[in-house]
Amino acid sequence: MPTLEIEARYKGLVGGVDEAGRGPWAGPVIAAAAVFLNPSSLSSSFIEEIQDSKKLSKSKRESVYRKLIELGSFHYGIGIASVEEIDCLNIAKATFLAMERAVQALPQKPGTLLIDGKYIPSFKDIQAFPVIRGDDLSLSIAAASILAKVPRDKIMEELSRTFPLYGWERNAGYGTPEHQNALKMHGITPHHRKSFAPIKALLAPI
Repeated sequence: MPTLEIEARYKGLVGGVDEAGRGPWAGPVIAAAAVFLNPSSLSSSFIEEIQDSKKLSKSKRESVYRKLIELGSFHYGIGIASVEEIDCLNIAKATFLAMERAVQALPQKPGTLLIDGKYIPSFKDIQAFPVIRGDDLSLSIAAASILAKVPRDKIMEELSRTFPLYGWERNAGYGTPEHQNALKMHGITPHHRKSFAPIKALLAPI
C-alpha cells in the first residue's frame, strides 16, 4: 500500500512522477507529476484509495482521478510525448521528455522528485531520485500513475472511434491478440509506433 513514508524523508515540497503508455504499440506516452501540498490534511480513507493505477478498476481509477484534481491542497502537471517523438527519440527518451513536460506544467516546483523506475531524467534545480516499484510504495507516485493513465486511456478511446478495428478502447494500444490480428488484416495506422519491433516488422519489405 503506498504511503507518504518516503516523502517524509525530505524537506519542503516533494513530488511524485510516473508514466502511462510506455509499452503499448500505439498512441502517445503520458507522464504526470503529483504534489500533495499538505499531506497531513489527507484522510486515511482517501489515502487508502490511492494505489498503483494498474491495481484499480477503470471506474475506481476515474473516481480517484476526479477526487485528486478537485483536491484543494494538490498540484499536478501532465506531459505528453507524441508517437512521432517516440519514433524519433526512442521510447525511453520520449518518456523522459514527457516527465520533464509534466514537471514543467506544475504551478509550483517541488524541491524533490520521486520517480517511478530505475532510470530517471535529470531536472534543473530539483533533486530527483528513482524509486523502484514506486507506485506501490509512494503515495505521490501512485497518484501520478492515476493522473497519467486516465487521460491516456481517454485518448486511446477517442482514437478508437476513428480506428475502431484495433480495440484500443479495450487494450489501450497494447499488443493483445485482438490488436495483432487487426494489424495483420488492416495494416498500421498513423498512431502506431513504427520504431517498435512488431510494427517495424510489418513495414519490412517481403
